[in-house]
Amino acid sequence: MSSVDLFSLATSGVNASGKLLQTTSNNIANVNTPGYVRERTELNNSQVFGVEIGNTERIINVFAQNQLRRDITAVGELEAFSSKTTAIDNLLAGDANSISKGMSEYFSALQTAADDPTNLASREQVLGKSESLFQRMRTLSDYMIEKEEELNLEFTSLINRANTLIGNIGDLNRNIVIANGNSTADQPSALLNERDKAVDELSSIMGINVKESQTQNGAVTINLTSGESLVLENGAFNLFEVNTDADLSLKQLTLETNFGSQTKADASLRIQESDLGGALGGLFGYRNEVLGPTMRDVGQLSIAFADAMNEQNKLGMDLDGQLGSNIFDIPSFRGLAYSDTNGDYVVTAQVTEGMGAELTDADYKIEVTAVSGGAPSELEITFLNADGTPKKDGSGNDIVFSNFPVSSGFNELPGGIEVDFAGTSSYTVGNEFLIQPTKTIASKIDFSTMRPEDLAFATPVRGQADSTNLGDASVVNVAVSNTTLGTGIDRSAFDGAGGIDTGAPAQIVFTAPDTFDVVDGTGAVMASVTGTTDLNNLIEQAKNSGTWPAGLSGLTDYPGYDISLDGVPRAGDSFSLAYNTDGFNDNSNALNLAALQNENLVQVSSEATNTPRTFQDAYASMVGRIGEDAAMAKVSLASAEAMQVQSENWFQSVSGVSLDEEAANLIKYQQSYAAAARILTTAQELFNTILQSAR
Repeated sequence: MSSVDLFSLATSGVNASGKLLQTTSNNIANVNTPGYVRERTELNNSQVFGVEIGNTERIINVFAQNQLRRDITAVGELEAFSSKTTAIDNLLAGDANSISKGMSEYFSALQTAADDPTNLASREQVLGKSESLFQRMRTLSDYMIEKEEELNLEFTSLINRANTLIGNIGDLNRNIVIANGNSTADQPSALLNERDKAVDELSSIMGINVKESQTQNGAVTINLTSGESLVLENGAFNLFEVNTDADLSLKQLTLETNFGSQTKADASLRIQESDLGGALGGLFGYRNEVLGPTMRDVGQLSIAFADAMNEQNKLGMDLDGQLGSNIFDIPSFRGLAYSDTNGDYVVTAQVTEGMGAELTDADYKIEVTAVSGGAPSELEITFLNADGTPKKDGSGNDIVFSNFPVSSGFNELPGGIEVDFAGTSSYTVGNEFLIQPTKTIASKIDFSTMRPEDLAFATPVRGQADSTNLGDASVVNVAVSNTTLGTGIDRSAFDGAGGIDTGAPAQIVFTAPDTFDVVDGTGAVMASVTGTTDLNNLIEQAKNSGTWPAGLSGLTDYPGYDISLDGVPRAGDSFSLAYNTDGFNDNSNALNLAALQNENLVQVSSEATNTPRTFQDAYASMVGRIGEDAAMAKVSLASAEAMQVQSENWFQSVSGVSLDEEAANLIKYQQSYAAAARILTTAQELFNTILQSAR
């Protein structure tokens, strides 16, 4: 072999070792650089002499990289969900804002006041505890409204960051393809690392699938896990937008396509938040599964409580000797028009008085399906979850009421609310409106009165046995079910002026132990009942006897009171019914108010067959559900973080820089460089020897 060959061999060896030293030095220099993937230079045996320098490539395991990204997505989702849910859980479970504690204090004050119904201090204590209770409800509701506003800002921030990353990845795709086209020797490692770093950050925001392009050298395509494209092979990309519809506070995610100059038209695709994953998916999951339902549960509980107290208080007599009135003011709420419903429409809804126990946590989507004279005459009503999806019944079907007839004025809808359609625009078929009875109502319920005298602790009707009665029957209960004034079909016998209509039942007269007459205030017999074996609800028995006056049979609940006896009456015994004038020491309605604590007055769900719960049970169920969600999220997060650490270790074992390994390589490449340089020196000496021998 000639010295020329030695020169070639030595030169290729020096260059190869120099390249290896350069690659190793670059790895060592970037040991602390985030997102850096270690590189390796390939050497090939030359077909002639020496060594050929191959490509310098990143050492990467695609499977480990994809697994790490999936774990990053899982941790991002659970971190967002867990931190937010835990905050709500801590708020609800704490004594300072506990609705359960507030209710216990309220009913305890009510029991104390019932012991001395004329004591104003005890009555003021009841009002004070009721104000404290609703302040707790208001605090919870206001807090969650603020959290919803903050959440929408987070949505916008994350979407903006995701769009920036998507745009950067698209630009990097184009630059990498160009770089690969200009040089086939080395990979554009810096660009690839930068793109991988952007992809990793994007995977923390949402779940994505990354695939190598089959047509563009070095490019990648990125899709959502649900299939929608984010970054295309040619560098084009689609961007997210945050939109709203009827409820401006309910953000919805869409993907806006941009096909540029292509013949395919641009489009807007609705993204299902439940399939999103990542931090963004975690925030949407928190909103749809925790925050939204909890806002409505608190609102439902506040309405059920306020309406029950109002209705029972109206069945009593206050300290002024008047019929009771509302304690709480439950405001009406405005229907929200969907985006494709344009016009001057005023849709007003309110809780139907006395129907608070029928109210659920559902939102209502109302679609006008028939119109008469410019006003709706028929509706389709769909119950919605907090995220806008239809609620399901026990069989898994959407809860929808089709062909629901309506007319002018307020119309009662299923679920305890009524709605009125007004405005200057004529309604048309297809108009759609959203009604949210419970979402923010807990922040708006106020007091109708703060006068302790207005608490109606007495029953407005007094039942009394005649002193000349010979039997041992006695009055055990006088129940009041209706105190409505006026002339409508729902009217009662109360005149609103501290008395009872003269044509109303005023006396029960027994003509035999099992036969009695109902006598009005003028002494006329209204109805007769024979063969009775039950002395409970005697007026109701008279109404069902077939002898009740025809003019009163069409009324829904007249006279609005009833009487029950215990014992054995004798012929000639009578029992009088009169307005409870000066009956201020009577605490019977106060006891009825206190008994509401144990009544099932809160609907479990929109499924009519479910048994309602008490106020305390409803709150405990809500707190328990959120506590369970928070606990499960913590456990899942810990598991996901452990998986991420494992994936990170796997990825770093392949792609991370090991200083020990690089130091060993540095020594080896230094030695090979020195050896190749020695060959070059030897070749020079041989060449000089040849020259000297030729002289």
